Amino acid sequence: MMSIMILNAMQFLRFAFSLSAAAVLATAALCPARAAEYTIDNSHSSFIFKVKHLNTSNFYGRFNEGSGTIVYDEAKPAESKVEISIKAESVDSNNKKRDAHIVSPDFFNAKEFPEIKFKSTAVKVEGEAFEITGDLTALGTTKPVTLKGQITGKGKNMGGKEIIGGEGTFTFKRSEFGIKGVPGGVGEEVTIIVSIEAIKK
Repeated sequence: MMSIMILNAMQFLRFAFSLSAAAVLATAALCPARAAEYTIDNSHSSFIFKVKHLNTSNFYGRFNEGSGTIVYDEAKPAESKVEISIKAESVDSNNKKRDAHIVSPDFFNAKEFPEIKFKSTAVKVEGEAFEITGDLTALGTTKPVTLKGQITGKGKNMGGKEIIGGEGTFTFKRSEFGIKGVPGGVGEEVTIIVSIEAIKK
């Protein structure tokens, strides 16, 4: 009699465990993972600009300070969001005299407009490729641009936190933002290259 009771108890426990496991799986299926929020890691990200010099060579410089957030929804990538802010005064063209000119009113007028901002309005993702339409704000003017690129990887940093990487480019006409210094010497089109590593919150 005792052995029958023990057997029945074990069968009940197995049945209860099976029901619990099924409930967990059903809940997971009905409640997909939420969008993950990431913070841009400035120390492992690059913000590069490219312009034509004297209609001859491509000149490259960088901004050393950038920040922002990425909300990435892997299940619904179109609902992802990107915000990037770059400090205009952090420009680095490998020449301090030229840097002082770039942050002057002839170009970025950094004292009056300290930040260059990008905020997404629409996101398309196909595989690892992405196309992010957004508003670029510089010198108090906002214009739409499209950032095209790809997700470059996912993993964990040295501290064990989840990270994601991406790189993309967009181009704008500087005169549309009131950046009019050295006409003819500096090209009208400016290309921005952003290579970002971001840490999951």
